[in-house]
Amino acid sequence: MSESSGSANIIVRSAFLKIDPDVTLRAVDSLDLRAHAKVSAVVGVPLRQLQQRRDVTAFATSAPIVAVRSLLELLALEPLEKIIEVLGDHAETPTFDQMAAAVDEIVASGSTTDDVVAVLAFAVGESFAAAPHCRRLFEEREELALPELPEFVALTVLAPAREVSPEIREQRKARREEEKRRKKSSSQSRPPRPTKMKGGSPARPEQSATVPTVVTPQVTEERRRLLFTPLEQARFDVNHPLVGVVLVLDVPFDAQDPDLPDVTSKDRPVLVVAASSQELLVRPLYSNTAPSRTVFQPWRRLGLDHVSYIEDTRVVISDVHFDALRQIGQLTTSEWNAQS
Repeated sequence: MSESSGSANIIVRSAFLKIDPDVTLRAVDSLDLRAHAKVSAVVGVPLRQLQQRRDVTAFATSAPIVAVRSLLELLALEPLEKIIEVLGDHAETPTFDQMAAAVDEIVASGSTTDDVVAVLAFAVGESFAAAPHCRRLFEEREELALPELPEFVALTVLAPAREVSPEIREQRKARREEEKRRKKSSSQSRPPRPTKMKGGSPARPEQSATVPTVVTPQVTEERRRLLFTPLEQARFDVNHPLVGVVLVLDVPFDAQDPDLPDVTSKDRPVLVVAASSQELLVRPLYSNTAPSRTVFQPWRRLGLDHVSYIEDTRVVISDVHFDALRQIGQLTTSEWNAQS
């Protein structure tokens, strides 16, 4: 499978291997990524490392995909505005010929190949209606062909679960039951507590009702705000009531499985991060780890039957039937902040 027909994430990463490294470095150098800047760690830390180490290839292949997408959006903003202006009324759903003509026109007016690669990859990564046309342009135009993405090993701090034999489980269960019986027997054999004789020390007088009660102030934890792209903020309500809810939705695959060409999506748990009247912006949950995924800490509390990993990449789910959503549960504020 070629890079241009691969998953959206592969195309987004490969774009940085095609774009001139100096262009990428100038873009990242223009960002304020100091400690006080309002940038989430999953985005800010990889970008700061890129500013310091100047290794675009390492960033493209190993940085969290949310950081890679954020930098790609910065590179794509200007050429995207030009494409939209050229397409005019056809900007929402252009045909392939219209998209190809628009690319030719912005190149004729001064846009570079780097600009075109950035905007096409960004459209694929954001699942725009024109994404299939952008993939086709990558495939058909030699000057836009994306390089192969080098392999890299994803590191994870989560050790694989150890297999425990049924015999060991039964032994552990028997020890726990024995411990419970021992504690119960010990508590029943204790002598009764001595009672005070009548005429002993007088009982303490009851405190007056006027004595003030000390109330410990409660600290209310605030839910951390995510860093959204300008397009996401314009398209979704980031304070929608469904934000923080875990649902089961039909999530489309990034790429077609050649062994199962008719299967294009799968029901899987997702975390809602924003919503509109017709669409949801979600982070899917998976049973396997990947460079763009981290352990979903509340998986056990929410009743999932295996350890799950949450995707950094946000996915748009369209044509949602809000009256028939399958809800698993809702994250607490602490759980939300740990995953954001």
